[in-house]
Amino acid sequence: MRKLSRKGKVSLNVLAFIILFGAVIIGTYFWQIRMQKPLEVDMGVMHHGEAGSNHAHGAAIPVTNNGALAMRACNEIIAEASEAPLREFRLTAAQAVKELDNGKSAKVWAFNGLVPGPELRVTEGDRVRIVLNNKDINEGVTVHWHGIVLPCSQDGVAGVSQNAVKPGEQFTYEFEAGHPGTYWYHSHQASSEQVKKGLLGKLIVEPKNDAFDYDEEDSLLIQQLNGTYLMNGSTKDWNIEAAPGSTVRVRVINAANETDTVSVNGAAYRIIAMDGHDLNEPGLLDNYEFRMGAGQRYDLLLQIPQQGKVIVASKKSGLKATLGTGSDPVISSDPSLFSFVDYGKPVSDKSKARLSFDRNYSVTLDQNLFVNTINGKSFHEIPPMMVEEGDHVKITITNAGGGDHPFHLHGHVFRVLSRNGQPLSGSPVYLDTLLTQKGEAFEVHVIADNPGLWMMHCHDLMHASMGMSMMFNYEGVTTPYRVGTKSGNLPDL
Repeated sequence: MRKLSRKGKVSLNVLAFIILFGAVIIGTYFWQIRMQKPLEVDMGVMHHGEAGSNHAHGAAIPVTNNGALAMRACNEIIAEASEAPLREFRLTAAQAVKELDNGKSAKVWAFNGLVPGPELRVTEGDRVRIVLNNKDINEGVTVHWHGIVLPCSQDGVAGVSQNAVKPGEQFTYEFEAGHPGTYWYHSHQASSEQVKKGLLGKLIVEPKNDAFDYDEEDSLLIQQLNGTYLMNGSTKDWNIEAAPGSTVRVRVINAANETDTVSVNGAAYRIIAMDGHDLNEPGLLDNYEFRMGAGQRYDLLLQIPQQGKVIVASKKSGLKATLGTGSDPVISSDPSLFSFVDYGKPVSDKSKARLSFDRNYSVTLDQNLFVNTINGKSFHEIPPMMVEEGDHVKITITNAGGGDHPFHLHGHVFRVLSRNGQPLSGSPVYLDTLLTQKGEAFEVHVIADNPGLWMMHCHDLMHASMGMSMMFNYEGVTTPYRVGTKSGNLPDL
């Protein structure tokens, strides 16, 4: 038998090392993602002790400051009776084949056969009722109303506020559209997969009395459908009819997983709202672009020139919206980057953030091999932030690595206090989704005024699926639902 040459032995050793290294990597991958598919987790309790504990799921009974029990179930916290005008909608989730306008077809999951789903438009103060039916999505579906402050039972998170709706089943959501603004909706069952496949849509709450005057309005929803970028369901550019000299409000919704940079050419503009909340005396921006994290919404106000077009362009997708007619504008090659830290004007002293807080929390967003982490832990390994109703809570959010992390809090709005130690000096900024980039640190103020069990997670839904998801829980609130493979409820998979 011929002996191997020295070169052959080296090659075999290299091959053996590669195989061993690959096995270690694959083993580590599956070891780390085990926590993304737990057997059963109660998201309403302190899930785990310190590292090295036996990870038993205890169900300690919360007690109020005066010693009285105050137990409430999330699914029993509902909207109060109201005589407000009722707006009713039906959403049916089903598998479909969508013919894209680039000549290709895509297998999608759609609400009412549409990608994105139908725009739901209501008026501030309306009582909104939506009946969700699942035709044939075997994994089950829910609807989360991104940015809307509503009762815990209506939040649409599988395993927390409800069970996923299985084929042939339905679930009715009901809440008051209490605050005007630009919002959107999406499934929160296996969200990284179901949003990618098309289960999302626009939700616009029109104000009773608008703080800004405009002649026309349109909205731009940017999404990734199985990796293909769409603007309002189209692979092509979007056109908005607008007369010369008219003022137009443009609502931009980033429903994709990536941070986007948006530019406006052909006219100066104002950013009048972020995440559905008006800014105070927003200044005119000329030759500025702005960054939007996944899940964020920016409302723009601009005037169409007497001659020529205005182009609102998404750098990440390469898609753009053209407003008006005439010649194309000159595209700036060196725009400045918008910052909300000093934009707009401050308001009266009454709205200034508190100097003292009832609770202080810190979250560090990072990556550990294949897992995205919060404070070094992942998903149900992360102890929830515990609050009592009425608490003023300061949260320090630091992005230590692993990409951009747009941090989203359900059921609440928070005020941004500072960025990298610099207090905001312009308009107050109220958000539900905060874009953080590596090296940035923000302080935000949350008023705990909506009892429930609320998710906090990165809205790059792939990051959430890999562990960057935790809970913001009120003491005394419980849930009868469970997250895990036993129930089939996997909200952030």
